Amino acid sequence: MASAYDFAFKTLAGEALPLGAYKGRPVLVVNTASGCGFTPQLGTLEALARKFGQLAVVGVPCNDFGGQEPLVGAEISAFCQKNYGVTFTIAAKEHCVGPAAHPFFKWVVEEASFLAKPRWNFYKYLINREGGLEAWFSSLTPPDSKRFISAVELLFY
Repeated sequence: MASAYDFAFKTLAGEALPLGAYKGRPVLVVNTASGCGFTPQLGTLEALARKFGQLAVVGVPCNDFGGQEPLVGAEISAFCQKNYGVTFTIAAKEHCVGPAAHPFFKWVVEEASFLAKPRWNFYKYLINREGGLEAWFSSLTPPDSKRFISAVELLFY
């Protein structure tokens, strides 16, 4: 049975970004987009990353929904940093649905059912310290909601 640690994204510079590098730490993977109505969640995710210093946050830009990630490469990280103060990891752009979907997003569907499949930007996937999918949240659940914060806190107990 696979774990999240078996998957790797690429950095914006094209280098390997293995989730296994975060073994023993809770991880939050979020499909992001710079031109989405949910884009302000980047600022909330940054606050969350600062509050829970051991939480590894990985943003994965995606252009699958409404063409809302037109930026490429360093433009993406510059936008995130300039507009939302993002210091957490932003990976290279990936597909999260369809035949070209990154294997991580296929795995979350296998683990949690078709309901976990991203249907828009800013789906959030919490990975526990053992690499298992602990919980997932749609775009509609803000990262500062009680429900989301409670799920993150459980990863530290």
